[in-house]
Amino acid sequence: MELHERLNTAKPVTGAQDPFAEVKSRVHFTVIGDLGPQLYNVNMDPESLRERVLADVRDQLAQETGISRDDRQRIALEVTDDILGHGPLERLLADESVTEIMVNGPHDIWIERAGRLSPTDVVFNDEWHLRRIINKMVAQVGRRIDETSPMVDARLPDGSRVNAVIPPLSLGGPLITIRKFSRRRLTLDDMIKLGTLSQETVELLQRCIRAQLNMLIAGGTGSGKTTLLNALSTAIPNEERIVTIEDAAELRLNQEHVLRLEARPKDLAGENEIPIRALVRNSLRMRPDRIIVGEVRGPEALDMLQAMNTGHDGSLSTIHSNSPRDALSRIETMVLMSGYDLPVRAIREQVSSALDGIIYLERLEDGSRRVTSVTEVQGMESDVITLQELFKFQVDEVTRDGSIVGGLRATGLRPTFLHKFEKRGIALPLGLFQTPAAEFGAAAARAVGR
Repeated sequence: MELHERLNTAKPVTGAQDPFAEVKSRVHFTVIGDLGPQLYNVNMDPESLRERVLADVRDQLAQETGISRDDRQRIALEVTDDILGHGPLERLLADESVTEIMVNGPHDIWIERAGRLSPTDVVFNDEWHLRRIINKMVAQVGRRIDETSPMVDARLPDGSRVNAVIPPLSLGGPLITIRKFSRRRLTLDDMIKLGTLSQETVELLQRCIRAQLNMLIAGGTGSGKTTLLNALSTAIPNEERIVTIEDAAELRLNQEHVLRLEARPKDLAGENEIPIRALVRNSLRMRPDRIIVGEVRGPEALDMLQAMNTGHDGSLSTIHSNSPRDALSRIETMVLMSGYDLPVRAIREQVSSALDGIIYLERLEDGSRRVTSVTEVQGMESDVITLQELFKFQVDEVTRDGSIVGGLRATGLRPTFLHKFEKRGIALPLGLFQTPAAEFGAAAARAVGR
């Protein structure tokens, strides 16, 4: 057989070549099941925690026969390291430049860096090793993954989002997708430097938050919606009572009066689920000044609209969509999912009355994440919700290396929600909405006047 044929037909190393693979997995799962969320008690000393885990691992290994003393010691240390860390993924999680980690199997791991995908040389020992790390990740939020519940959403201690799928749903072995969150929270000034926002749009959006306008952040997967929501939340006054509602807690607000709620999935018996919709309803009884829903993706859209229309101004949320107009269509669809047979016009009236603006983000071809539109929701004309674009992203050029040069520019249109700023006593300079040409003309006129 030729060399290249042998290389192409060679099989990766599997768990069958590790005589202790099943023992490691059995001990790992037992210790994780016994300790569960205790492993992530921030009040516990790390050294004490390691000693506790190591002792439990050794106790479990004592029940296994046919293992030498040296092998027991080695296995105990390896399993303890996997329980307290994330195995081969540890260095990828520590790399600040990596924004996404995609595990397609024990020997096929990809990352996203600066918006571009690339393979890595990181591998797991075998499928059992990968399963142990998955089990550890989901156990930290009190969840389980097995054949009866083969798909789970979880989060890491730093807020990074984890999605895991195992057989029989995944035909090629266990899969993990990790959306990493930077340890350093991005501010609006950082977003100006990165080109995500312009100075004018930041000044407008900060005033919109303080004036308690209801804003919707829309965009595709991985466009930076949650990051922008975190950054915008800094404009909320510290004395306000804020309730956040999420599927998996990701928001990190710095205000003093923040109440965090997280939905609960079904247990192994398929019961005791508490969906986001129930949390939105309950939040209305908690005397919130603002309600922030991490992402609207189902029938909770109706309850969110009703909250916005019943005195809970200043609410914020995100939604997946392909455009500002598409975001409104998705809300209509989600309201219909609530089970009420409402006429479309009634839904649109609720939407147009509840929302004041839509911030739309895109991940451009060069991998950069930009706000490409800031749009005002004006109201109803006949059966159509009218939108007015206040800022629009314009491409100036595409460089040789594929980088996109451009920025958000004012369209020259003035918003109709100015009375809401006056009501709150917040000044909104109309110069923010001047186009570059209008600014140049005004400067020229002043020069002639002198």
